[in-house]
Amino acid sequence: MIDIVELLKAVFYGIVEGITEWLPVSSTGHLILLEELMPLDVSEEFWSMFEVVIQLGAILAVIVLYFHRLNPFSPTKSVKEKQGTWDLWGKVIVAVLPAGVLGLLLDNWLDEHLYNYVTVAVTLILYGVAFLLVERSPRRPVIRTTGQITWSTALIIGLFQCLAMIPGTSRSGATILGAMLLGLSRPVAAEFSFFLAIPTMLAASLLKIVKFLAGGNSMTANEGMILVVGFVVACLVSLAVIRSLMRYVQKHSFAVFGLYRIVLGAVVLLYFLLR
Repeated sequence: MIDIVELLKAVFYGIVEGITEWLPVSSTGHLILLEELMPLDVSEEFWSMFEVVIQLGAILAVIVLYFHRLNPFSPTKSVKEKQGTWDLWGKVIVAVLPAGVLGLLLDNWLDEHLYNYVTVAVTLILYGVAFLLVERSPRRPVIRTTGQITWSTALIIGLFQCLAMIPGTSRSGATILGAMLLGLSRPVAAEFSFFLAIPTMLAASLLKIVKFLAGGNSMTANEGMILVVGFVVACLVSLAVIRSLMRYVQKHSFAVFGLYRIVLGAVVLLYFLLR
């Protein structure tokens, strides 16, 4: 029998994932905290897989919104435009390689040692301060389109993305912060972060699914519905959030997200210390 309360929780998880995956505030950190406050009635093995695979819903939103931009086979593109799309994909792949290699090597160790509220709180605060410092520093972006991103710049952004393996850092936060330090404008930094998410989260989700099945685990009907509901809601919410974020960064800075991170990190520390 399907548990309606658990499905409503899955809706909430999907909403949180759809919002926080694209904002530089750490979706994994929020899901860890949400699991502490409103845990799902699922197995530990399913939860470990769910918190990553639910992000595929958010990734689907990027594919939908940027399908033409990312499609090198579009019949409406010129030869030059198709080549530019292939170049963009090449730089995306180069950028995700560092995180892909380290993710395979460190996945189990990270799960065992860093997935806790102290790590989340500290990284929320540290990167919140980093965003405030970067936004306050005088800088003039020199890269205003994704086509201007060089191969070396893409690789360095990929190295910044590795920082996101620490819970609470934020994959989008690490890549956006690194990209801005390298001279990318806010909109271009955000877009490139979106594109990096596609292969990164596909690979991470595949790894979690393989580990889940290799461990001889299976899903109950209720867990299957929870996964589907969370996936769909995350996708629908992400469609709105991505559009809104791109409009926002055209005229505003990321400072507000830095402040949010600091406040949330402090609240998390106080909550767990005083409970």
